Amino acid sequence: MDAIEMYINELMEKSTPDCPAWNIEKLLLGEKSDWNYIDGCMIKAILEMYAITKDSRYFEFADAFIDHRVREDGTIDGYDVNELNIDNINAGKTLFELYDLTGKEKYRKAIDLIYSQIGMMPRTEEGNFWHKNIYPNQVWLDGLYMCQPFYMEYETRFHEKKNCGDIYSQFANVKQCMSDSETGLYYHAYDSKREMFWCDKVTGLSQNFWLRALGWYSMALLDTMDKADSSDVAEVSNMKEAFLGLINAMLKYQDESGMWYQVVNLGGMDKNYLETSGSAIFSYAILKGVRLGYLPESYAQYGKKAFLGICDRYLHLEEGNMSLGGICLVAGLGGQNRRNGTFDYYMSEPIVKDDAKGVGPFLLAYTEMVRTGWTYLS
Repeated sequence: MDAIEMYINELMEKSTPDCPAWNIEKLLLGEKSDWNYIDGCMIKAILEMYAITKDSRYFEFADAFIDHRVREDGTIDGYDVNELNIDNINAGKTLFELYDLTGKEKYRKAIDLIYSQIGMMPRTEEGNFWHKNIYPNQVWLDGLYMCQPFYMEYETRFHEKKNCGDIYSQFANVKQCMSDSETGLYYHAYDSKREMFWCDKVTGLSQNFWLRALGWYSMALLDTMDKADSSDVAEVSNMKEAFLGLINAMLKYQDESGMWYQVVNLGGMDKNYLETSGSAIFSYAILKGVRLGYLPESYAQYGKKAFLGICDRYLHLEEGNMSLGGICLVAGLGGQNRRNGTFDYYMSEPIVKDDAKGVGPFLLAYTEMVRTGWTYLS
């Protein structure tokens, strides 16, 4: 077992479904964990570890974690469909895999329950889901990852592709409304009504290019394409073009360390820092994109460089245990804290270690590195 697998096993040993060691937001608040995208990211990564190692510990941990939340009738402890929070769909992706592995009917029922939220989500005038009911008329890049891969898998597996056109349309709208023609990057969020204090009153866009949001979007494109039906040739080709364009844009800003900065295009600015979660996401997205044929083989070097850069800078021993640092805890727009999306705002959010928003993508990137034959020798 290499050092990274030891690190993941340490986190698993310290975690319970109600108190996972990687959910730093809940730990800082002293709250019990519930159904949330953070745990969903981590369990998805643990299932990916099972897929490549066939070590039953990973499967058993993931199954026990999700089983603890899902009741026999398919309802989920800590999940309310009527909250209309797009983030809460993300953890549903684990249910497809666990249903296939276990055959538990309650997982199939829970999949249907989460899918029912999609039909209830309010939409912008362009047709995209609001990020949350409490953020009316707003599309955030994060939300594409939280919903669309689940949405696509449901449509192709259980719904005869009836709403796949809706999925492709939402991605097309994001490219049209949220991309920047000069840099090729995408802004964090868009207010279709141009009413929020953080948006440009002409374009509706927020001010900056936040690394992790761009990362979530890259994974949204990649993982949705991965679940799409191969017969949707033109639609998938458009998504592939958007994915390649985003990766090409990001490579222009890749630091010599292999990582990317918290605010991507302002690497020389005081306080800006090389951030782990977004860098790990792009490592994963590039390596998986190459493996699936969406990117040229030559791009693998950039994904590997990002992963090794994270290891060099932020993965180290602390009191005898491995720890992963450099993770932005959270960033958003609006809300009770009046988050305004300025450069100073993105610099003000806490930087933490061992949070699943960094550890999950790092572990996903690790599984892609292992698929290339790489081993961690430190």
